[in-house]
Parts: sequence; structure tokens; C-alpha cells
Amino acid sequence: MLPAGFKKHGAKLLLRFLGIAMCGIIGVLTKEGNAGKLAYEGIKRLDYRGYDSWGIAVKGSGLSIYKRTGKIGSIPNKLLQGSIAIAHTRWATHGKISVRNAHPHLSQNGKIAVVHNGVIENFQELRDFLAEKGFVFKSDTDSEVIPMLIEMYLEEGCSFREAVRKALLHLKGSYAIVAIYEPEHIMIGAKNASPLVVGLSDGRVLFASDLQAIAPYAEEAIFLSDLELVEASPEIKIYNIESGLSIKKLPKKIDINLCYADKKGFEHYMLKEIYEQEQAIINASAQNESLLNKVVESIKSANKVFIIGCGTSRHAAMLASYMFAKISKLNASALLASEFPNFANLIDEKTVIIALSQSGETADVLEAVRAAKRKGAKIISIVNVMGSSLMQISDINLMMNAGPEVCVLATKSYLAQLAILYLIANHLIGNTEQAKKELAEAAKKVPIIIKKNERKAKLLASKLKNTSSIFVIGKNACSITALEGALKIKEVSYIHAEGYASAELKHGPIALIEKNVPVIVFAPDASDESITNAIEAKSRGALIIGVSTERAKCFDYFFNVPCKELFPILSIIPIQLLAYYLALERGLDPDKPRNLAKSVTVK
Repeated sequence: MLPAGFKKHGAKLLLRFLGIAMCGIIGVLTKEGNAGKLAYEGIKRLDYRGYDSWGIAVKGSGLSIYKRTGKIGSIPNKLLQGSIAIAHTRWATHGKISVRNAHPHLSQNGKIAVVHNGVIENFQELRDFLAEKGFVFKSDTDSEVIPMLIEMYLEEGCSFREAVRKALLHLKGSYAIVAIYEPEHIMIGAKNASPLVVGLSDGRVLFASDLQAIAPYAEEAIFLSDLELVEASPEIKIYNIESGLSIKKLPKKIDINLCYADKKGFEHYMLKEIYEQEQAIINASAQNESLLNKVVESIKSANKVFIIGCGTSRHAAMLASYMFAKISKLNASALLASEFPNFANLIDEKTVIIALSQSGETADVLEAVRAAKRKGAKIISIVNVMGSSLMQISDINLMMNAGPEVCVLATKSYLAQLAILYLIANHLIGNTEQAKKELAEAAKKVPIIIKKNERKAKLLASKLKNTSSIFVIGKNACSITALEGALKIKEVSYIHAEGYASAELKHGPIALIEKNVPVIVFAPDASDESITNAIEAKSRGALIIGVSTERAKCFDYFFNVPCKELFPILSIIPIQLLAYYLALERGLDPDKPRNLAKSVTVK
């Protein structure tokens, strides 16, 4: 079923603003009097998302607000107390980086505080409307219209809940909000096309944009669907925003092991998560047999199969396309989710969409899935976050079970996605047990690959740290590994890197090869055809970095990946390590690359 209101608004819900959503939301209502402390700890747990300002509002004897730009620092002790608190980390979209534009935002009377993720498309129209009614704005954000609208409806005699609901009916675009009102012991959360989860424990209610932020403080969770509003007092009541009618939802037990993450002695999450790829493959391979059967039945009954994703997930989709063609002779087309509208006329009720997203909140993926559902397509999703939006709107969901991936760069989620897709490709031809054995063997190879290549990656990074451009090539399925390797290098080290199918190098890019330009070549063995292309580059002065099961004569440097069967999957590991150490050599934070988000929830 489509979310309520989607048919009514249709394409108007497609966001016109081009931006990156990294914001985090926390809301806490507790009888313990430490709401401020829990909210403050919660936004610190969202620190990995990326942000440029932050703030907190605490309701004690009054309503206290504290906002700052830059990284999260200390807050006054008085703000650690209180019965209700909301907090936010912001990445600037509407309005520059400043304290006045940081959240929470207040109503004109200063009694309503709101934190908001998403984009309000019609905010200028609403600002003009409210200005005519005498409201004066103090920020440049789209978000500030929300507390002003709530105040307007409170002045008309509405209850707090009804005032919030009516205010939300004005909004076009995406939102996850948490609102508090100084005179009342109530906290309200609501969402549409932006994530929000409700955490519950004895006498405590928590809202968050990410379950990980509240998992230590909650025992159960309610995963909200679009156009749902929750009133907490602390009793929980859920309503449909459009109709105002009550909705019943049962909470689910939280598995804290899937939500909690720390560095476990590693300097950075990125390195820790590279090391965790052995377990990620094992966990991803342990899929429920009945779910796999449903996936296979759906694929076999379909006329068309598309695999969609963005960024690293798109590369997993492309590599899966190779695997399906080779293993199960299935034509599964890999599509970039953001370009999906160009292929929408090919979708019908006999189409299966396999949607990939680590977070399950990727805006372009969700938009594509909703468009496909309108055409009657069946949706199979592969996600890593329980209760995510993609999971909720899918017909069949397979969990990666990779554990939290905190680093902005995808590492273990990529291998987890590929493990599941490899399993599906083999399940289609009844080769499941053999595939599970191969994946188990591949998992055992991960620590061996790391041990063989980490020191080499560190040394090579020190030599390449000042290079301006790197080329990455591979043939067949390894051409996709080349794309992923190039992506890892550029997104964390900021060195320009380009990936190509190896034969394509001589169709233009070879013009850029000159003395000491690094060329990384993925070659399953020394007889692979890509070696010929590496030699062509070497004859023009290139520095050849081989990733292979064996050393070829043309390699100046060699990363050893002793696994030929699943080489296109496992061979990315040395380049993940190289990218990590390139970032360190260049004085960069590998966990938080500039301008990037872990979950891109706005188009």
C-alpha cells in the first residue's frame, strides 16, 4: 500500500531542493528528571552523521535553549536536568551555518520548540502567509515555519496535538519533527519521508532519527510509517496526520547488539569495520530459507528484474547483475536509483525491484521504490537497519545483519550486500548449500587478506599521498570492483580517482597516463586480459599496482588476494585499506569525509 496522502500529492512530494541530509534528532520524555542528559548523550551518539551546528531545548521549570556551531561541546549543567528535552545536529541547507539557524527553533511566543529533519518545499509560501499574520522570523531556515504554524493553531483554541497535526497538513516535502510545549508535559513526534523511531522503556519515551542513538536507553521500539504522529505523555498514542484517526501499533524488542557500536580499540570506525567484514559475510549468509524461497519465487514469476541503489550500493547492484547473468542466466538490470524515472515506463505488475540501501532511508532509492509500487511492481529490499523506511514499504526484506556501520564510507555493508546477492543467484539454480560453503570460505579469507596487505597499504599510501590522480581498472565483474575502489579512494582521501573496464582505458583515458601516474589493476590471476591493458599503461610511464591472486611481471606493487572464486568481491579489501591509510597520510578524518552523509535522506 502507498503511504496515505501520496496519491493526493503525487509528484509534489518529490523534492526540488538538492541537498545532503545529515541531521540527527533526539527527543526524551522521562520521569527521572534527566531528560537533558539523555538527549545530550543521544546527539553525541549521532556525531558520525556529519553536521555543522547543534542545539538542545530542555523543559524544566521553564524552557531553556542552548545552540552552538561546530562540533558538539559541553553544555551548562542545568540543561542536563528536566523532564523533557529535544536535541538536534544540523547540516546547513536553508540558511548559512550560524547559531540563529541551528535547531531547536522556537515559536514567536517562545513556548514551543521544534527540531526538524527534511526539507519543506513550500516554506517561502508559508513564511509569507505567516508574516501577513504578524509572525516575525529569526532564522533563514525552512524549519522555523513549523513552530509558528503550531502557535497559530494553539491561538485558535486547538489542543497541542491538534495544533501540530494541522500545522503538518500545510507542509509539502519531507519531515521528521519532535515538538514540545512549555505549559504541557507532552512530547510529539511525526514523520513523512524522513526517518523517526520511538523508543520505550519504563516511564521513558524517546524519539530519534536513528535507533542507534537511543538503543542503550530503550527496551522496545515503534517504527513509524509516513504521515504518522505520536503523542507521548508518557502514554503513547499514534494518529494518522491526514485523518486525525487513532492508529494501533505494537512495539518491537530492540536487539541492542545490532544497534550499539564503539571503536573497540581501533583508532577509527572505518578500520574497525574493514576488520568486521569476516563476520559481516557470515551474518549476511545466514538468511532464512523461507525468505530466500519467496525471493526466488518472485524473481522466477517476473518478466523483468531491476536492481537499484546509489553510490556503493549501486556498485553492488552492478556486480550482482554480472553474478545473476553468469550463475543463474538471469537478465537483472542494474539501475542508478536517482535515474530510475527514465525507466519507469518499463515497470509493471510483472516486475521485481531489488532495492539496496544500508540505511534503508536513501531518498533516491525510496522515491524509485514508491514509483515502482505505483506501477504494481514487487519490491525486495536488502537493508541493514531494522524498521527503516525501505524495509517498511517492501514486500520482502532481507536484513544484512552486518551490525552498525558508523563510518560514512560503506565497507562491510558492501560485502554483506554482495554475499546476499550471491546467495540469491545460487538459490535460483538450487545451488544454495554450495554457495553457503563458498561464502564461509570467503569469510575465513578476510583476516588473511587484511594481514597480508595492511602493512603494504600503509607503505604505499605514504608514497601516493601527494599524487593528484589514480586510475583503477578491471575486466568483467572486476570492472565494477574498479568503480568501487575508485569511489573509496576519492571519497575518503580527496584524491581524484576514476574506475574503468580495463579495455576502456585505451578508448580515451590513456591520454592522461604519464610518468608515475598510479594505475590499480584488479586481475584474478596473472593471465587475466586486464594485464595487457596494465602493460599498455606501464609502457607510458604508469606505476602499476596489482590486486591479484598472483604477482604479474608488470606489477610495481602487489596486493595479494588468495581467493579466486569470489575474487571480484574480496579484492576490494586491500583498496579499502589503501584508501584508509591515504586519508591518514593526508591528515584527514576517514570516518567523516567532507560534504558526505552516511544516510542521504534528501535528494
